[in-house]
Amino acid sequence: MITCFIRYEIDPFKRAEFAEYARNWGQAIPRCGADLIGYFGPHEGSATTAYGVYNIESLAAYEAYRARLAVDPLGKQNYEFASRERFILKEDRIFLKNVSMPHGALKKP
Repeated sequence: MITCFIRYEIDPFKRAEFAEYARNWGQAIPRCGADLIGYFGPHEGSATTAYGVYNIESLAAYEAYRARLAVDPLGKQNYEFASRERFILKEDRIFLKNVSMPHGALKKP
């Protein structure tokens, strides 16, 4: 299992558009085969940094997932929405492997 971290630089005046984009991916990404952890938008600190995070089995599975996402009706609509509204200024993607597993139990106060 690998985790894809997408770092976005977004227009700080178009945070609502990014949130709509994120909600759309919340429907399309799981349907196309990735385990979406979530999209995270600015709250405190930077007004321009956002993240999308999901798990996928392998890079080969990622390529198949991306092909499905490109033809998914909501996926296509969301790509067009981002292109038209131009709220994403920059996008970087990295794949990482969780090397801290297994985790210990959460200590409750």
